Amino acid sequence: MSPSALQKYPRTPHLPWSPGASADDVRAASARGLVGREVVATEKLDGENTTLYAGGHSHARSVDSAHHPSRTWVKALAARIGHDIPTGWRLCGENLYARHSLAYDDLEGYFALFSVWDEQNTCLSWRDTMEWATLLELPTPRVLYAGPYDEATLRRITDGLDLSRQEGVVVRLAEAFPYAAFGDSVLKWVRPNHVQTDEHWAHQAIIPNRLRGAP
Repeated sequence: MSPSALQKYPRTPHLPWSPGASADDVRAASARGLVGREVVATEKLDGENTTLYAGGHSHARSVDSAHHPSRTWVKALAARIGHDIPTGWRLCGENLYARHSLAYDDLEGYFALFSVWDEQNTCLSWRDTMEWATLLELPTPRVLYAGPYDEATLRRITDGLDLSRQEGVVVRLAEAFPYAAFGDSVLKWVRPNHVQTDEHWAHQAIIPNRLRGAP
């Protein structure tokens, strides 16, 4: 696949009250792109952002990411479902095979789909994303809220997270939006000090997360 056809997943700005933004993160001054719109808030999962393409191609957030053993499972998934992805489309999700800062012991699957992009570089609506997840038998992050954007409701949700087990929340427009509008259409709240391992997970021994029902 030509490198020019690959698309790096954009950085997601932090909500104004997110405590986990580091010095080099982007923090939104407001949620103006979400106010007055229908949104979906999902649990932010602690894995590796990964993109899958037609023909079995895949990469981590960086399009030139090097091989890492933790990516073997998701590369096999890409090869298995690549023929079902239309040319020019891509699936974005969280590769949860390897434990990072949080341990998961009840995953529906190791790849959680959170967005689908078409050949026009438009992010499909959440409803259409769910339809693709059903078609491909992929889990999605847990929905914590769906409805009109309401900061008070979202603050109650983030205040109620179990920060020993949950990394945060991602809030996106429920409707479709173009790539150029990503920064106003998707925002996140991340727990404070969310990188809690002594060294980057990629340099540690791989500890697989556990699937639901696994012995």
